[in-house]
This record gives sequence, C-alpha cells and structure tokens, in this order.
Amino acid sequence: MPDSSPVGDETLLFDLTTQPWIPVLRTDGQQDELSLRQVFEQASELRRIVGDLPTQEFALVRLLLAVAHDALGGPEEIDDWTDLWSDEKCFAPVSAYLDTYADRFDLLDTTAPFFQTAGLRTAKDEVFSLNRIVADVPNGEPFFSARMPTVERLTFAEAARWVVHAHAFDTSGIKTGVEGDKRAKGGKVYPLGVGWAGNLGGVFVERPTLRETLLLNLVAADTTGVRIDEQDAPAWRRDPCGPGGAERAPSGVRDLYTWQTRRLRLHFDGQGVHGVVLGYGDPLSPRNQHSREPMTAWRRSKAQEKKLRENLVYLPRDHDPERAAWRGMASLIADASASRQRADAPDHLRPQVLEWVARLVSEGHLERGFLVRARVIGPKYGTQQSVIDEIVDDSVSMAVVLLHQQDRRFAEQAIAAVEDADRAVHAIGDLATNLARAAGTDTEGPRATARDHAYGLLEAPYRAWLRDLAKSDDPHEQRTSWQRQVHKLAVALGNRIMAAAGEGAWQGRVVETRKGTEWLNSALAGKWFHGALVRDLGRPDLPGTPRGTAEGPGTDEQPDSETTVKALA
Repeated sequence: MPDSSPVGDETLLFDLTTQPWIPVLRTDGQQDELSLRQVFEQASELRRIVGDLPTQEFALVRLLLAVAHDALGGPEEIDDWTDLWSDEKCFAPVSAYLDTYADRFDLLDTTAPFFQTAGLRTAKDEVFSLNRIVADVPNGEPFFSARMPTVERLTFAEAARWVVHAHAFDTSGIKTGVEGDKRAKGGKVYPLGVGWAGNLGGVFVERPTLRETLLLNLVAADTTGVRIDEQDAPAWRRDPCGPGGAERAPSGVRDLYTWQTRRLRLHFDGQGVHGVVLGYGDPLSPRNQHSREPMTAWRRSKAQEKKLRENLVYLPRDHDPERAAWRGMASLIADASASRQRADAPDHLRPQVLEWVARLVSEGHLERGFLVRARVIGPKYGTQQSVIDEIVDDSVSMAVVLLHQQDRRFAEQAIAAVEDADRAVHAIGDLATNLARAAGTDTEGPRATARDHAYGLLEAPYRAWLRDLAKSDDPHEQRTSWQRQVHKLAVALGNRIMAAAGEGAWQGRVVETRKGTEWLNSALAGKWFHGALVRDLGRPDLPGTPRGTAEGPGTDEQPDSETTVKALA
C-alpha cells in the first residue's frame, strides 16, 4: 500500500509551518487552530495550547520549546534570556528558521515525513487502525467517550497532533515488528517501554500568555545542573530515522523534547488519514537523566543503586492521581542545596525548570511577587504499561519568591503549611476511626471518606493562602494565620462527623488502648480529636501559642498517630 496518494497531478502536502493544526485558547477566551508559524507570531495573544488531552498539550509545548531553543540559539546565558523577555518580538527569528527547515515539517512527505519513517512497513504490508496512536482508545479499549468504538479516520491536523503525542506518551507492550528492525522476533518486538515523556511526572511553568509561558520554560544553557551540548539538535535537524532504533545518549533539551521513541508511518488519501504502521524507535532509560531532562522532579532510588551497584541513581518522580498537586509542594519548591552541603546526596530533586525560575528570581530578573503556575501533567499507565488508566492534570499558583535560592523562609513555611494540613487530616481520620470503633463498625471506609473530605475542604483555602503568601513580609505570621484557619475548618468538619456518627458511637463500647481498657464513645473520641489539633496546630483562641504547649483536659491521653484502638470481643 503506498505511503501517500496523489490527487490528479499533485502530491498531497500538509506543511505544519503554514497549515493550522495546533489548537489554542486565545486570551479573550476564543478557541482557534493555528500553524506553527502563527503560534509564534501570535504568542502574546494566546493563553495556552489546548490539546485533545492534557498529555497532548504537554507534548506540543515541548515541541514549541524545541523550536524556540533552536531558532533563538539558546539562550546561552541568563543575559540572553533577559533580552528575549524584554523584547515583545522575541520570536521573530522563528519565521525564517521554519522557512529553512520547512521540508522536514511536511506531514505527508514521501522521503522525510514529519516525525515518521518513510516506507515503514511490516513483512505482510499490514496497515493498522488509528486506535494505535489515538490515546483515548488505547488498544481498542475506549478511554474517553469521544471516539467509540474505533477511530476510522483523522484529519491531517488531528493526525499531526497524535503523531507528536505517540512519540511522547505511547504505551508499551508487544508491537508488530517492521521490516529492517533487528529487534523483531517472530514478527514481534517485545516491550521496550513507554514514550519518553510517559516516564516523567511532567512539570512546566505557566503564565497568562503563551509567550511568557514559553520564555519561562526556556532554560539557559549555562544553568547549573543542566547539560546542553553544543551539538544539541531537534529531530528535524537530524538524519531521517530508519526502521528500528539507535542506542545513544541525548544531547540536550532539543533532543529530548523531540526524542523519537517510535517509528511510525501514516497512511492517507485526499480525505485524511485512515491507517498507521507503528513500531518501537530509539530506546532511552530514564535513569540518571536529571541533568538532561528539566521538566520533571526526580527521586533517588537506593534500591536501584544496590541492584545496579551504582553510587547514585535518580529516577523521574511521577504523579499520583490520588494526590492533588498542592499536597506535593515539597517536590516542587524544596531546594536541594542544603542537602548538597551534607556528605550524602539529596533524596529528591525539584524540576530543573523550577531551578531555572529560582535562578531568575534569585538574581533579580523576576520580582519576588511575580506569580506563576506550576502545571503538572502526566499519565498513569496500567497493566504492564500497555494502557493509560488515568491522566493527571493539576496546577499550583505561587509567587516566585517561594523558589528563591537564598531566601528560603517563604518556601519553608509553604511546605510546613501542607504538613499542618496533613496533621489535621490525620486527626480527622483518627476521629472517624474512633467513632466507627465505638459503634463496633468497619473503620476503613469512614476513615478514607473523612480524609478525602478533609483534603477537599482544605484545598481551596491553601491555594488562596499560598497565592497571597508573598504579599506579607513575615511568612511565619502567615503560617500562624493558616494554622488557625486549618484548626477552624477541622473542628467544623469534626463536629459534623460526630453529629452523623449515630447512637452506637454515642453509647460506645469497651476498647483496648495503650493504657489498658477504656470505654470509648463519641465524647472520648471528640476529646482525643481536639487534643490532637491542639498538639499539632496550637490553640487558635490563644494567639502565638506554639504547637504542643496548649493546656486542656485530656490532651495527654490522645493516642499517637500509629495507635490502633482494638475493640474487645
């Protein structure tokens, strides 16, 4: 079957530099679809990329960053970035750049199609369903209801977006072997992992316009901890990929943002795309790529260090769909420099893109009160990474002073404020557990429900508190104010849980505690609950009272967080 179909005497073309294919949201709220060239020309008038899925938006932002890095020649150092930031027409060189490489941005080209391999085929010349690249129908199992039960056709614009997404987030699993791929055995290539961005807990910085968003994520080459080689280049400045894969190390951000983890070829006619051939491409282990990949946090894996007999192993820190972004503030803003002063390496590294913004504020290029959003996007794969179970899409708004490398006061209080919320939620969970035990009923369901409700109740207040934190000169005073707010919200929720506990909890029963047996009922459970809040948050009615110093009947009787109260038979 031919790769492309001529129409009359003309061969089909779809030039991504001039044809609209990138969905955007304008600053006036209108949606549109633009070409690569138009996106950069109108970046100041655009709010963000929209995408069919959040992961598609992340992949397209990385594509735009690769173009910007290459077209603008860096930035090599922070002063180059400052010049770009102050120039409203900073993306003007992109137009000439796209002219130079326009032949590599033709989706339907017969010799070097964009992000594809010309002539890619299987031994039996099979052409497969587009379900293989459309992530909302992985392996024929509907993930979203937008396309059910199969994807018969895509427009050229849609296909272009899914091609970019496939390289970034395609699932793993056994794939059909293509001719020329030496890894194929019996017509199959066995699992080699997900697309490169699928390994990451994706993080980037957002502002109200796409221009500012792209610039704030444009990490300068001289940034400490970031390795960008002089020969770093995106996929379209490299030789077209043949079938199979190449074992090599990435050269920098341009390379990683366009990493060819798959080999694919679209099949189309004059009306659009109707099939695809998809195979594995260039493999790349995420291990210790923290100096190359800036758009994820990293965690140290001592288990892998022991297994591989390496001194230091860092792996990307992926997102937990059960945990909202604000609860993971430490992974976004905690500075590893204090840990580096110790003999041992830090257990966690925040994303280098946030280290870059930290540098901008620390060196005075951004005002301390400048607000940004840390956007987190990533998939949760299931069944041996062969399907996408969930997609995380969340954000946290903060002033850049929280990232300041010298003044850590605001960051420390922001992280501690999350810990305050965690303690309050734990106390509420203990209250629900004790009430259930007092009534002689199951504890797991009530505890989980109470904790989920508590986190949901605290989320909006924390986000508002965090957004306004930099407006104060004293973050410690703001932290005290937050503790009072948490205490008030926790007490109100605790009272509602107690009121709904029922007659059984009110009457109570004999249970076993660390100090022996005791008659546990809703009154005692409430006493323990209020004692825990005083211990962890202080007394809101006595301003300035430190945690753990307030007096009150029975506060010393509150069991610690690990205590399990067992009902007697």
